[in-house]
Amino acid sequence: MKLLRQLCGTVLVMEAVVIGLAIPPAIVLEHLSRGVAGGVGGGLAVCALVLSGMVGRPGMGWALWAGSALQVLVIAAGVVVPAMYILGVIFAALWVTGIWLARRLQAPPAPRAPSSPNA
Repeated sequence: MKLLRQLCGTVLVMEAVVIGLAIPPAIVLEHLSRGVAGGVGGGLAVCALVLSGMVGRPGMGWALWAGSALQVLVIAAGVVVPAMYILGVIFAALWVTGIWLARRLQAPPAPRAPSSPNA
């Protein structure tokens, strides 16, 4: 679980930074009110940071599902800031890759086939 915590936690922390940096363009370019942009963007960023501390910990299996739901919400933020479509897909790919890689590296090695005596 340590690898899962490191990989997915890092993805979520970096994603929180990107979400936070998307708030000013939502206000200036998309003319979203400051309260809505800060509330929604800040809420998503805080969720990402909280989940980064929970993912991979014992008894916190739900955090993987919550992190996956967060990926969907970040992609959906592309409705307001179109660049979030691309950034959301990139982070979703990193999220899936982090889960896959951590599980692959933590799996016990496959048993080796016995070698034949004639070989």
